[in-house]
Amino acid sequence: MNTKFLGLSFFLFAFIATSFSEAVHTEDAAAVLDVFNHAVLAGARYFIEASSTDNTTTLAVTASGICNSDVILSTWNDRLNITFSPTIKSNDSVIREGTQLVVNFDAPSMVTTMWMIQLSPTTGGYVVTTGGVDRLNQFMITKSEDHDDLYQLSFCPMGEPFCTCPCVPVGVNGDKNLVPNADPLLVKFQRHEYGAQTI
Repeated sequence: MNTKFLGLSFFLFAFIATSFSEAVHTEDAAAVLDVFNHAVLAGARYFIEASSTDNTTTLAVTASGICNSDVILSTWNDRLNITFSPTIKSNDSVIREGTQLVVNFDAPSMVTTMWMIQLSPTTGGYVVTTGGVDRLNQFMITKSEDHDDLYQLSFCPMGEPFCTCPCVPVGVNGDKNLVPNADPLLVKFQRHEYGAQTI
């Protein structure tokens, strides 16, 4: 009886300690900041601004159509709002570096808005497009190693609890499509507080 009780107590202690450790780790993660150094928040609308290497062109993430739209870089005037939803909810709604996220366009006219990865018959490779299913299509934001004020996006295949697949950086191909497993696209986030832009 005592042996069983001690064994159960040990497992409960180990579970609590592990959970507490993970919670502390999550709380310690740095908040993702927008262009005004405000924390990026879950559910708020943002534009993703791509960093230009020659600083002569401002590009933004948008979509190529209404149904199952490929995610592309386009002119700033064509930009679309994005919302981020962490798969593990937090008390303060702050998006933190390294948190797995669901990404959606906030465009009422679009039939499908959630980002996913899919093989493109046009490009012959995998691209970021819309039509995703919650928890099966997760992304992550991390700070650029070379630029303190820039971030990079990564795609995290499947994600827990289905598997522990490594995340891969998202970049851009020659057609301006966002694609996985490429040189990271460096980005900033600008909050849009005056309503969603539609297409």
